[in-house]
Amino acid sequence: MLNNMSSNQDMETSLNVQTAPQQNPRRQSRPSFNQIITSNSNRPEDVSHYFGQSTEEAEPEPMGCIEFIATAASILLFIVTFPISLCLSFKVVQEYERAVIFRLGRLRKGGARGPGIFFILPCIDTYCKVDLRTVSFDVPPQEVLSRDSVTVNVDAVVFYSVNHPIMATNNVEDYSHSTRLLAATTLRNVLGTRNLAEILSEREAISHTMQSALDEATDPWGVKVERVEMKDVRLPLQLQRAMAAEAEAAREARAKVIAAEGEMKASRALKEASDVMAESPAALQLRYLQTLNTISAEKNSTIIFPLPLDIITPFLGPLTNRK
Repeated sequence: MLNNMSSNQDMETSLNVQTAPQQNPRRQSRPSFNQIITSNSNRPEDVSHYFGQSTEEAEPEPMGCIEFIATAASILLFIVTFPISLCLSFKVVQEYERAVIFRLGRLRKGGARGPGIFFILPCIDTYCKVDLRTVSFDVPPQEVLSRDSVTVNVDAVVFYSVNHPIMATNNVEDYSHSTRLLAATTLRNVLGTRNLAEILSEREAISHTMQSALDEATDPWGVKVERVEMKDVRLPLQLQRAMAAEAEAAREARAKVIAAEGEMKASRALKEASDVMAESPAALQLRYLQTLNTISAEKNSTIIFPLPLDIITPFLGPLTNRK
């Protein structure tokens, strides 16, 4: 009996397992475009996952009744006005351009179109062209107060390009204007942390710092800052005069030091020469003949005869003894 009871229990449990409904995992609804932007504003890599090539694999949201009616009406209008609608439905973008298409306010899957020809439905599709070429602009001259409290006027040039058209159209209202304002602000912030000497001598390092800061800030906008160059650094007129006077005084001081060092080396050389001549009396005679040769080469009638000091020495001896 125990065996039968256990077998019956096993059969019941197996039946319960077979008849139990399988619990499907709960399907998560895909977040909308606004939720993606607000939740991933600081993570451009996640936004690019939705806006890049992965949009082709994303499941489209079901169309509502009004959207379906509008799409059907647009297709019907295209068929009715078939010869004329071709001119309005087929668009062309150049090799350096991309087109971002919106259908009834929603981004169409497949990413940006181009280069070449693409098709849009009249009345319900809108598109925006984005230029992918490198754009350069001048940063307006900024009056900056350096770290050592010196006022300077600095202007720069920024080169940038759009590397993600969908992010450039959806994440920022006007990426060109925003990049220009950000470049001017970044220039003031970076130069405010440097001394005047660093601004004048470390332009390459300052440009690299500005490029890194701008590239990091414009990454969520789909903009790539390629290069930043400082054009000119203008100083106040009084400061220029003071720096010129300081440089002139430094050069004069350096010239005096160099002249004094030359005289010192010359006196040492004369002392060594006199010691050599003292060891050899004939050397003094040769030096005398060399001097006469130099004087005669200049067509001078004056002849100098040196008086040896050995002749005067005996006469100077009694005078020194008297003292």
